Amino acid sequence: MFGTVAVALLVALSAAAAAEEEKLRLGEFIPESAPQPAPETGFTDADGKPVSFADFKGKPLVVNLWATWCQPCLKEMPSLDRLQSALDGKLAVAAVSEDHGGAVATFVAALGLQKLKIYLDPKSDVGHAFNVRGLPTSIVIDAKGRVVGRVEGAAEWDSATMMAVLKPLLEGAIKGAAR
Repeated sequence: MFGTVAVALLVALSAAAAAEEEKLRLGEFIPESAPQPAPETGFTDADGKPVSFADFKGKPLVVNLWATWCQPCLKEMPSLDRLQSALDGKLAVAAVSEDHGGAVATFVAALGLQKLKIYLDPKSDVGHAFNVRGLPTSIVIDAKGRVVGRVEGAAEWDSATMMAVLKPLLEGAIKGAAR
């Protein structure tokens, strides 16, 4: 009997480890199995004005959670800026920093980011609401305000692979606007 229980336990642990490994696909889009409404949590714009995800409803949104001390964030930010530039008016990118304002402004200026809108969340309320495990993490929200997936780790957001992921969301937003 003990041997049967031990084997069953090993099988269960192996399945759990495989499931966890599947979740750790850094830089890849991981779709939600059942899209849920984005949590109602707030953050501020660079001027300290309150913002929520409801402010973006009606167009797809990429919420990028980052910090100035995060090296993968440094790598990813220019591609988010290019994505926002390429899809301006069709998709919003909200780069939500866990830093305080002063450090962020210096970081953004050094990278020469032009189109990317920067937001602040020094208490990490957004990260907690999305159960973020590390930075950078990006949450993809559809035009109806539902979380449809995430990317953990740095990604090339303006790559053909990511554009293919975002294309159905963009088409859905355009169809929804025509109704």
